[in-house]
Amino acid sequence: MDGSQRENIRLGQHVSVVLKHDQSTGALTEGIVERILTKSAFHPHGIKVKLSSGQVGRVKEIHD
Repeated sequence: MDGSQRENIRLGQHVSVVLKHDQSTGALTEGIVERILTKSAFHPHGIKVKLSSGQVGRVKEIHD
């Protein structure tokens, strides 16, 4: 599913995000969505979320 659409992301969902310091390498970090930080319905680089681990990143993949 597309991580650039806010409507696709739900609290408690398992996702892969790219953290700010990993943007150059594109390394993904998996986690559970605790908060959705982006207010707009769409963001071309992915919706920004806070994971339950406290890390903040942009959603690249949504896992079922």
